[in-house]
Amino acid sequence: MLQTRIPSSSAPPIQGVEQPSLQQTVADAFGLISRQYPVMIVTVLLCLALAGSYLLSATKRYTGTAVLMIDSRKMQGLQTQGAPGAGDNPIDSAMVDSQVEVLKSETIAAAVIKDLHLLDSPEFMRADDGLLSSLSQLFSGFFPEEKPSDLELMRGAIGRVQAGLTIKRIGLSYVIEIAYQSTSRELAARIANAIAENYIVDSLESKYQASRRAAVWLQDRLKELRAQASTAERSVVDYKAKNNIVDAGGRLLTEQQLAEINSGLTEARAKRAEAQAKLQRITSILNADESDSQVILTDLATVNDTMANPVITKLRQTYLDYAAKASDWSNRYGPTHLAVVNLRNQMREIRRSILDELRRTAEAYKSDLAIANAREEASQKSLNDTIALSNDTSQAQIVLKDLESNAQSARALSDNFLQLYMVSVQQQSFPITEARVITQAAELSSPKTAPKAVLVLLAGVVGGCILAGLVAIFLELVDRVFRTVHQVERLLQTNCLASVPIVSFGADEAPKGSLSRLKGWLPFPSGWRPNSRPDSRSTVAAGQMSRAMEAGPAQLPRLGDRQLTIDNSVGRFAINSPFSRFAEAFRSIKLATDLSNYGSPHKVVAITSALPNEGKSTVSEALAQTTAQSGLRTLLIDGDIRNPSLTHRLGRSADVGLIDVVFGKVDLKDALWVDPQTSLHFLPCVVTSRFSNSSDLLASAQMQKFFQDLREQYDRIILDLSPLAPVIDVRATGTLADSYILVIEWAKSKVDIVERVIRETPMVREHLMGAVLNKVNLAAMSRYDTHSGGYYRNRYYSRYGYVD
Repeated sequence: MLQTRIPSSSAPPIQGVEQPSLQQTVADAFGLISRQYPVMIVTVLLCLALAGSYLLSATKRYTGTAVLMIDSRKMQGLQTQGAPGAGDNPIDSAMVDSQVEVLKSETIAAAVIKDLHLLDSPEFMRADDGLLSSLSQLFSGFFPEEKPSDLELMRGAIGRVQAGLTIKRIGLSYVIEIAYQSTSRELAARIANAIAENYIVDSLESKYQASRRAAVWLQDRLKELRAQASTAERSVVDYKAKNNIVDAGGRLLTEQQLAEINSGLTEARAKRAEAQAKLQRITSILNADESDSQVILTDLATVNDTMANPVITKLRQTYLDYAAKASDWSNRYGPTHLAVVNLRNQMREIRRSILDELRRTAEAYKSDLAIANAREEASQKSLNDTIALSNDTSQAQIVLKDLESNAQSARALSDNFLQLYMVSVQQQSFPITEARVITQAAELSSPKTAPKAVLVLLAGVVGGCILAGLVAIFLELVDRVFRTVHQVERLLQTNCLASVPIVSFGADEAPKGSLSRLKGWLPFPSGWRPNSRPDSRSTVAAGQMSRAMEAGPAQLPRLGDRQLTIDNSVGRFAINSPFSRFAEAFRSIKLATDLSNYGSPHKVVAITSALPNEGKSTVSEALAQTTAQSGLRTLLIDGDIRNPSLTHRLGRSADVGLIDVVFGKVDLKDALWVDPQTSLHFLPCVVTSRFSNSSDLLASAQMQKFFQDLREQYDRIILDLSPLAPVIDVRATGTLADSYILVIEWAKSKVDIVERVIRETPMVREHLMGAVLNKVNLAAMSRYDTHSGGYYRNRYYSRYGYVD
């Protein structure tokens, strides 16, 4: 409660909120329970009362249970015969879950209603919902209704069957439990068994109908597939005929022709190359020098055709004989002999004859080469034509393969559908199902299942606890008021100078506008009276008065009617009860104002609040009394010109005050009131009529000069100002006050309002020394402040003073 905060202009503002730890979270939860436990207890009791009312009014219900099994092996024999491989796969888990939903369907419910004639059963059709149904029937008499139709009756009966039905799978098995609740044991068992039997019948009927529809559809589809297969095969034949695609021994005719033509082309190319080589050889011989007989004769030996030519052979032999003679005669008679010369001339004629014969042979070679070229060109052209035809045939063959594939697919699909059709026809003769009943519901085996008192009461307790927690959280969320020091510092980003506890007075002594809640007398120490003071305190007070009288301009004025003698004022409670927690709180505020002087002079301390009636005037009075008692020359000024409540409390009979002094109508000493006990000087504010321009007065140059004079005469000036929200007077005191103290009423001041007025008055926010949490109920505050650990509880302070 008695926190001493040391504000400083150089101190950094409070940083952002840290994330709460687990320990703090648990503490907050316990704090929430301790604050809201009355509401939570009432909520839990209400839920228990509702649960008890339900137990008293609910109708007794019984449950009939039948057990159904999905047997996957029953159909395997027939399925293996009809469709190989169809019965190899067991029923999977999803299929069993699907059957559970089928059992819950409206089709099964409608079949049960028709089978058991439940629409004609009064036991089934009457309402059995206890209190709610009774109330419904009670009010239905006042509002006549039309008789429902058969369809509406059937829909209502289906809803009743589904409402009382519970279908669940037992574990991961193929077993399904069918449970039905009713007010009759016999009816519960009958409906449970009827649901199982109708499910089996519905399964058989669905299989038969499915097989029948499948057979009809397969028959129609089979006709279409056969027609498609025939059409596809016919398209293959027509395409072959259109594109001249003929098979010969497993090969296309064009492929055989291409092979033969390619072989002939190779042979023609070989003959053409041979003829060209012969022609080139003979041409080279003919191009040789005719005089070079040795070259001609040697080259002739390399040409096969010339050796086979008898003319050339005879001429060559003759030429050789003449050459031998010419050589012999030349050696005998000399090269110039006439016989030698004649032989040589004859030899020259023979060479010419041989060359002429070679030219005739070359012409023959040319003819052979031309023939070979013609054959090669013809073969090449035939090959190109065949290749082009083969390419066209290949392209056509691609389309042909697609047609053949389509024809084969259509034929295979037709055969498969034929097999499926035969299987479907066979299955129509064997309509059996995989489900069978393994346990039937009996009347004696239908236990009482509702209502279960233990579960209902447990649900009431759990639901009540949850609802109580939600209600408590909701109340905490809507409780947007200041309740803890931590909350003030976190939301306003300023120091909380003190938590001033609430004090109680009798109804006769409580002054108007005080902190009193009229709760009776506060227990003071033994032997203490409001007007009595210990000798030591009287000595101190006398010394203070003596110093004040010697203080110069602020000397004590002439005592008379202007004396503050209201001992039962809440502001005087800090003086009359010096060991109370109330007095300790104001000593904490006074210490904060003293320590703030270390950085800069804070002589003028303005007290304000967000809204009226938060106790700012009482805080101003008590702080001024505490400051004056310490020996400082202290002046308390009622600066709330619009509503001078402090003047009405302390100086009701005053006829002059602040306004008169500022305008120079009277001297300061003639307007001051003095407390003889603490030497506190009080300057009232006397307003004879409503004052509209109070902010102009506070911001005037006369007011500034007046406060400058006061700073020289007093050590501390406490200025009681108007609230921030209703009027703007506080905004005009920026040049008057050194610092501000914001008074916040505990559990009454709205967080949003205080935050807004602080945000809208930056001058106050910048010079805010701190806040004072006023009218605090310490017993209740201990339940809200989980951050302090309860250090301000009475048991800690009782060692050093008395507590209420």
